[in-house]
Amino acid sequence: MSASKVYFTDFRVRGDEDMLRKLKRLCKAAGIEQIDFEDKFTAIKMHFGEPGNLAFLRPNYARVLVDYVKELGGRPFLTDANTLYTGKRRNALDHLDSAYLNGFSPMTTDCHVLIADGLKGTDEVHVAVDGDYVRRAKIGRAVMDADVFISLTHFKGHEATGFGGTLKNIGMGCGSWAGKKEMHSSEKPAVDRELCTGCEACLQNCAHDAVRIIEGHANIATDACTGCGRCISVCPVGAISPMDDQALEILVCKIAEYTKAVVQDRPHFHVSLIMDVSPFCDCYAASDAPIVADVGMLASFDPVALDQACADLVNRQPVLPGSMLAEAGEPQGDHFNHLHSGTDWAHGLRHAEKIGLGSRSYELVTLK
Repeated sequence: MSASKVYFTDFRVRGDEDMLRKLKRLCKAAGIEQIDFEDKFTAIKMHFGEPGNLAFLRPNYARVLVDYVKELGGRPFLTDANTLYTGKRRNALDHLDSAYLNGFSPMTTDCHVLIADGLKGTDEVHVAVDGDYVRRAKIGRAVMDADVFISLTHFKGHEATGFGGTLKNIGMGCGSWAGKKEMHSSEKPAVDRELCTGCEACLQNCAHDAVRIIEGHANIATDACTGCGRCISVCPVGAISPMDDQALEILVCKIAEYTKAVVQDRPHFHVSLIMDVSPFCDCYAASDAPIVADVGMLASFDPVALDQACADLVNRQPVLPGSMLAEAGEPQGDHFNHLHSGTDWAHGLRHAEKIGLGSRSYELVTLK
């Protein structure tokens, strides 16, 4: 597969151009105007941030894309789908409250916010993929009803996938409740009783009443568990892990196949911002110190090349002192694998390339 073009610009501001105009110029250079937006419903998929988390992208960046799509004749809306786990985004009403609290309202972004899979996460469309792991992806209806799809991603670490990039934003982010459950199904966890201290962190973070504390140790009922993985990531002593040794590799492959279901057969364009690179997902109600300094903004028609370029750029950065990554010791070539041992983000990109979603080979075009 030939190399894809990925456009990059740093966060330096030169002359009278502010950062928002620079983002628009980046999108223009990357070719967004090649898309016919005239009177087209345009989904802009992003993460509105869990209340308490401050690493999510500011609504100002979303407003740039909204205004640009309108300028090109489109009808944009911001969207995300409901979550599986505890938090403030498990249903559309709480999700909208969270979005508005974090600044994503029609008053600030000049467009509506639609929760893609409806009130309870059940409003879905089944999309044929015929992948190695997924036959029919379950995608939020509002996403699939759109004529054009744009992703706006905050690039950061992730405890299950190594990093949370464009594929994660699209594949997992657009999945309905049942779709997310399908993607996470291989992550069903088991507890090492010798390590478990009975602290109840897993109990407090389980949204599905699957955890019991018995004789001072956690026990997980696999029939009630959705495999969302929240208990694995919150356990302070590492006593919980997936029962399947290949669970995380299967997860990133399923995410790639769900991403293909979302973008296939319609125009799509992708933007990723490497800033506030927190070690964990924006789904947590808190955000840790960034692991590297802010890098820049990237855009491409190829979501695979975009994720590869972002990962490469982050891995070239020195580790910030005082961060979780610094506390983990000197990385040996890969910040994300070092931060979240057992994850293999490259496996997902290899699979994405295999199924024709995009190319890991890219040409980085730098704009000043």
